[in-house]
Amino acid sequence: MQVPHQQVQHILNELGVPSRSYVGGSLPSRSPIDGAAMGQVHETSLSEVAAVIDRAHTAQQAWRVLPAPQRGELVRLLGEELRQHKQALGTLVSLEAGKVLSEGLGEVQEMIDICDFAVGLSRQLYGLTIASERPGHRMMETWHPLGVVGVITAFNFPVAVWAWNAALALVCGDTVVWKPSEKTPLCALAYRQCSSTPASALAPRTRRICRSC
Repeated sequence: MQVPHQQVQHILNELGVPSRSYVGGSLPSRSPIDGAAMGQVHETSLSEVAAVIDRAHTAQQAWRVLPAPQRGELVRLLGEELRQHKQALGTLVSLEAGKVLSEGLGEVQEMIDICDFAVGLSRQLYGLTIASERPGHRMMETWHPLGVVGVITAFNFPVAVWAWNAALALVCGDTVVWKPSEKTPLCALAYRQCSSTPASALAPRTRRICRSC
């Protein structure tokens, strides 16, 4: 039977997370089960954070002009990726956050559910049409994206909260910068890997935008 850190490394390998991202870094991930080290994640420095935000801003300028249903397609593909790897991802949440397996799987299911909701929303970004005082005129309400959205998550819900915010932000034309909990960095690496796969499946233009942030 594998001990927790062996299970975690097996899952990360299965998902395609490069070992260089969780070996030799300065941020340790320790199992709440036995206290054993499961990885050493490389942290992002303050100077690098500014560059990340700049890339997200540049990507958002192009992302916002894509039709919302096209943005929803990225989220649909993310939901499919989560379905495919639900067991592995739920197990990882359980091992790193200390949840029972049913709760880890439930958290992944919440991510899948919000992706489904956001895909539907991408075709329902309506605005009001309002009567005007001027003859022969009507006013139309149009919603604009916010820009770059920052998401900060805690260890007890290491991934679902990110998905709740990210799925909705993406279909609305925003880009997302995620600051995960320092107690669950391996979960963040795994879900980052899952979200990169849908981007590679999209058209070249969309793929370039997604990879910029």
